[in-house]
Amino acid sequence: MEALKSVEELCNEKQINAQKLAELSNVDEQRVLAIALGRWTPSPAERDRIAAVFGLTREQIAWGHKTPIQHIYGSGPG
Repeated sequence: MEALKSVEELCNEKQINAQKLAELSNVDEQRVLAIALGRWTPSPAERDRIAAVFGLTREQIAWGHKTPIQHIYGSGPG
């Protein structure tokens, strides 16, 4: 089984930037950039539109966040 690739990896392979991917997928450029950087998890519709640019289905792309979410606990200063 082949490992799933991220949007960033697919863009690098196809030599397209976030601006071009946004144009081709009809997804806002800032959203595409956040998705490529692993800072935003796209909706199912956004996943479908982005995957279609690469000739893939949404299940064939790794969509997860790259930076772990940290929960901060505390009772404030003092």
